[in-house]
Amino acid sequence: MTFQIQGMTCDHCARTVENTLRKIPGVFSASVSFSAGGGSAEVGDGLSLPALEGAVREAGYRLIPVIPVTPGDPVSSRTGDVFSPAGGFARHVVIIGAGSGAFAAALRVVELGGRVTLIERGTLGGTCVNVGCVPSKILIRQADHAWKPRTQPFDGIGYPAPDLHPLLLKRQRERRVLELQEEKYARILREMPQVTFLAGRASFVDARTVRVLVNGGGERTVEADRILIATGGRPSVPELPGLPGTPYWTSTDALFSNSVPSRLIVLGSGFVAAEIGQSFHRLGARVTVVGRQGSLLNRMDPDLGKGLEGYLQEEGIRFVFRGEPRNVDYQKGLFRMDLGGETLEAEALLVATGRTPNTGDLALDKAGVSTNAKGEIVVNERLETNVPGIYAVGDCTNLPKFVYVAAAGGTRAAINMMGDDPVSLDLSVLPEVIFTDPQVAVVGLTEADARKRGIAAEVRTVSLDQVPRALANFDTRGWVRMVAEATTGRLLGVQILAPEGGEVIQTAALAISAGKTVREIGDQLFPYLTMVESLKLCAQSFHKDVRQLSCCAG
Repeated sequence: MTFQIQGMTCDHCARTVENTLRKIPGVFSASVSFSAGGGSAEVGDGLSLPALEGAVREAGYRLIPVIPVTPGDPVSSRTGDVFSPAGGFARHVVIIGAGSGAFAAALRVVELGGRVTLIERGTLGGTCVNVGCVPSKILIRQADHAWKPRTQPFDGIGYPAPDLHPLLLKRQRERRVLELQEEKYARILREMPQVTFLAGRASFVDARTVRVLVNGGGERTVEADRILIATGGRPSVPELPGLPGTPYWTSTDALFSNSVPSRLIVLGSGFVAAEIGQSFHRLGARVTVVGRQGSLLNRMDPDLGKGLEGYLQEEGIRFVFRGEPRNVDYQKGLFRMDLGGETLEAEALLVATGRTPNTGDLALDKAGVSTNAKGEIVVNERLETNVPGIYAVGDCTNLPKFVYVAAAGGTRAAINMMGDDPVSLDLSVLPEVIFTDPQVAVVGLTEADARKRGIAAEVRTVSLDQVPRALANFDTRGWVRMVAEATTGRLLGVQILAPEGGEVIQTAALAISAGKTVREIGDQLFPYLTMVESLKLCAQSFHKDVRQLSCCAG
């Protein structure tokens, strides 16, 4: 049996899991590697998977079995030690990784008549479905259900209180993750005979050859016409004195925690810190966010970070921005973080300081593939690296770290790998959403961006107390801002701080892509009592005082 282990932060963790497995009756041998993110075990016929999962869970980690691929299955490894592109086969593409970008590429390669060898050392689905977008949004939804009955009664009648036992909430997240992993990845893989799946760790031999250390033992060598690297990323951990060896959380640990701590320190000031910090606060933890930068969401329009920070403070979350902590100490179940002049204490510490690309063990130098100072693979607009025939997509590259960018990149990389007419990945209109409450949603240029490009811009901001739907919802937190070119009125960018802002931003993206002016947007028909109507009102504010309009004035 091969498996992935989530929650490991060092080699000591791997030894802990390994020893836990070996103590289970019916386990003959076990091997766990921190660098590989998992391991394997030889078990007796009568030993059930839940027994292994339960023992590992008790040790503080999570065991996920790797989808088995048996000989004779349409997606199993071909016989022989070498795949050769010669011999009349269709163009052969090797894809390293099995997340969203990798699957998008594999599907398009097959659609275009090629064949694929897909290599994954851990779990199908990558970050998004397993330890990112999906479980985090479920956690946010669970926290919202926990918070609303306490804070937002309607005419004295509260919402029905859900069962909020942390273990039940965790299992709910796990079940949905496994359902999506099976339906959107494993099932699709089984139904594509043109794809050969290898469970193992890949590294380059040269620019056209990959060596695979197969999970469970053995080695394969794979030759390719084209190679796509889609190995994703992992949470980065700063070099903070005292932190190594402590049971700190990464986002993965927080998303699958068995409990809600009484107090939680969140180290970081980005979207992961904001989303998970608010969720655990709403589930009952006292949360302190420690930012190494000067404000929350510091890479965005400053008003967005300041505005969101204010709303989270109103809920009871504390923010401390004092630069890098001096050190961390962990004794008897309690973290202590020295900030210089103040020491914070908490039962749990979440490190949410960005992500690191999974490129270190690919032996990229043997293929000549270049990376930047962060270890990210550098690609051009066609998703090709500096080595012809080798492409890369997703979080392992220098591209924006969004699953929809990875998937779009995978599709376009596949077209470029299979055809003679190159296509590009256009990121000029890239919507982003942060799923806090209220949400943050942006697309296009800010006023500062326009100024840097030498564009004279006009800006209008409409608060939600001017939006009928927000008034009807009794929730007027936030605002909508539009940036337009001063000479033409062409929409350049939109920034939103509002509940359901993520449901609005794509309309703004389409308007920017179409080159619409604010006057044209203001003249469009928008359905009344929807949040998207806020875009119409903001567009109208360039030429009218929206406070003087009736509810649904055109």
